[in-house]
Amino acid sequence: MYKEAKFWDKIAKKYARQPIGDDEAYQKKLEKTREYLTSETEVFELGCGTGSTALLHAPYVKHIHATDISSAMIAIAQGKAKDQGVGNVTFETVVLDDVQVADGSKDVVLGHSIFHLLKNREEALAHIYRMLKPGGVLISSTPCVGETMGYLKFISPLARWLGFFPFLRFFNIEDLKKNIANTGFNVEYEWRVGKTMVLFVVARKPG
Repeated sequence: MYKEAKFWDKIAKKYARQPIGDDEAYQKKLEKTREYLTSETEVFELGCGTGSTALLHAPYVKHIHATDISSAMIAIAQGKAKDQGVGNVTFETVVLDDVQVADGSKDVVLGHSIFHLLKNREEALAHIYRMLKPGGVLISSTPCVGETMGYLKFISPLARWLGFFPFLRFFNIEDLKKNIANTGFNVEYEWRVGKTMVLFVVARKPG
């Protein structure tokens, strides 16, 4: 995990300067997410990066606990929050296994562009399921890199060893949907973003 954190620390400033690749799709995701937010909503975000999404959602919720493994990313996020005067987002550098969140305490968990970077996607989903309240939702936008970019399987190990790539796990959209369902969630909304390999999904914990 240290190697992965080191990779993201290295590119954090460049990452923060990059514009949104598809702003129209991003705005649609924000709008859909806000259908599940209220002034009393407690949110947890896994893999928050430099905090842009958390800060955009902050006015609509009670509190967001946003986490990332990269201390450099979190430092940038904290700087943004201070500059914007946002006080209801807590940013933390931590891996999911070490997160101190009580079971059944969160209304919404956000996990954007993260599941393809985890070695233990199934365990992460189970952890998220536990921290959600009955009736709570997981909202995720995930590049399913096995869908159309299988060639990366052959080059990513070397690229990762050279420090050019993070760890990547290859799966397709149906694999991810099966993982989510097997965890116990009910998928109530899904959208494949255009012709891309990205799946945006809202999955609810029964209750």
